[in-house]
Amino acid sequence: MTIPMAGETRPQGPISEPGPGGPSPVAPDPAVDPYVLLGRVVTVDDAWTVFDRGAVYVRGGSIAAVTEAGAPVPPGFEAAPRIATGGSIYPGLIELHNHLSYDALRLWDVPDTYPNRDRWSTGPVYRRLVSGPMQVLGRTAGLPEAVVRYVEMKCLLGGTTTSQGIALYSNAGIQRYYFGVVRNVEETRDPDLPDAATRIPDVDATDAGRFLARLSKSSRLLLHLSEGTDAAAHAHFESLHLPDGSWAITPALVGIHCVALKRPDYDVMASRGASMVWSPLSNLLLYGATADIAAARAAGVTIGLGSDWSPSGSKNLLFELKVARIVAQQTGVLSDRELVAAATRDAARILGWAALGSIEAGRRADLIVTGGRQGDPYAGLLTAGEPDIELVVVAGVPRAGRPALMGRFALAGQTESVRIGGAQRLIHAQEPGVDPVIEGLSLAEATARLRTALRDLPRLAAELEKPMPAIAAGAPAQERTSWSLVLDHDEPAGIALRPHLPDAAGHPTAALEADFAAAAVPLSQLLQGLVLDPLTVAGDADFVDRLIAERNLPAFVVDGLRQLG
Repeated sequence: MTIPMAGETRPQGPISEPGPGGPSPVAPDPAVDPYVLLGRVVTVDDAWTVFDRGAVYVRGGSIAAVTEAGAPVPPGFEAAPRIATGGSIYPGLIELHNHLSYDALRLWDVPDTYPNRDRWSTGPVYRRLVSGPMQVLGRTAGLPEAVVRYVEMKCLLGGTTTSQGIALYSNAGIQRYYFGVVRNVEETRDPDLPDAATRIPDVDATDAGRFLARLSKSSRLLLHLSEGTDAAAHAHFESLHLPDGSWAITPALVGIHCVALKRPDYDVMASRGASMVWSPLSNLLLYGATADIAAARAAGVTIGLGSDWSPSGSKNLLFELKVARIVAQQTGVLSDRELVAAATRDAARILGWAALGSIEAGRRADLIVTGGRQGDPYAGLLTAGEPDIELVVVAGVPRAGRPALMGRFALAGQTESVRIGGAQRLIHAQEPGVDPVIEGLSLAEATARLRTALRDLPRLAAELEKPMPAIAAGAPAQERTSWSLVLDHDEPAGIALRPHLPDAAGHPTAALEADFAAAAVPLSQLLQGLVLDPLTVAGDADFVDRLIAERNLPAFVVDGLRQLG
């Protein structure tokens, strides 16, 4: 995960520059290197190879070899510790869409069925329960870093090893990326994992020619596309059809949501090498429908997954896989192993990452281990809960797991204990040389800060509404600079997440965000105390019950959720 914290602000959105001598976010830890993990190995390679009794050899942050447990030991591993997991080993989960900065908020009781994204994102209920609280958390000293720490641990404890970053901006107009322990698709600092763009300049968002030029310069551009069910949502896609008959679509385009698309649209995407990200739960909660995966699959579009965000989606990608499975079983599209691939191998392919996504020699060692080795290996992951995730490894470094497994590694630095659904887990989030804003901040401290802040939202909002005190000209730089979260779901000025290209009549195909706060009721008079969203589904006693009570979920989804227990 990365968080822009300093550096030059440029119009295309958060750009990062490595700090002097700063470590890679996925630097291998020599204290745990090399080693061998033993268990059922579900490689998710092209041949769907599964080793019932397998061995994964890890060195230098990468996978050196994958063999049967009884095969000859590769050179250099003769003295390496052999760690018997007793479980099943999978590639780490790759999430292609999440507005992580909002993931401290609980599930929203969606009040209506909306035809498109622009209808729900401007209402007073949304401001009171989602955007307003996040403005307070994002601008109050001591809270942006607490949000960062908390939501990254939500990812890890659900087996996610790659997601999107969290942007921060300062009153000095500077940005750079802080690195945590979860990979960030927007800046990897790994030449074998090219960066993906997730934001576009507003000037490009409103000019099809500029947008195509930007797309042509991108390795991948993950873009919100056709969010909703009505003609206005579909017009976002039609606006990519240029006057000369060509399309502003290339293999770099990764369409997020795509709810309004039909089979001919997917044919256009497939013929030009574009792919998509599916977020079924958020789509169903907001629109009562989700993307036509059968049409996308028939057209040959590669599909990845994203949980979107906690206010109207899943807590983590592990639960999103369960909802995707319910929809897939209803429609007869996507087998269990294909769903697992959508969150691993296919997600990596969408990003153009040949060095991640499966358990093969030469791939980065991003791994998760679930308890047990019996039954169908793919269904086993799809039915697992967070307490079943017994180890999470990023670039060869154990980052979360069962104490008995974490104890097999000579981890540099401290670990922290956390309970999820009655199971104890140790997390290892320390990374040498991280930005001081997050260094030393424990999950326990971050949790305490957020719980208190959410209870005190009206008071904190009132503090923010007071005039800022003058800062002495000679004050140190750290006193002159304040940091805030970029609330990317609300499209900050100069950064677009969705195309605003003109339709056939010349009108923008997405509403340009207005500054509602300037003319609206002050947040101190609107907000109420809220409760912090628990880290995991297993630790949230009524999460599934609240989901079932949502008004827009189809009956078959409700039935499937009830069967999850």
